[in-house]
Amino acid sequence: MATKLPATQARLFKNIFVCKHCKSKIRADPRKILEKKVRCRKCLKKCFRPIRKK
Repeated sequence: MATKLPATQARLFKNIFVCKHCKSKIRADPRKILEKKVRCRKCLKKCFRPIRKK
């Protein structure tokens, strides 16, 4: 079984969020996500969730 490299994990999961409405991914600072300062590029909503780790 392959080991999980920290550089790979950071690239795939760090600061990446998914829009709850249209499911598009966006990379943003978690503080800005919590303060609702980031909008989705496609649907212009402000509700995001963290990307799920498989």
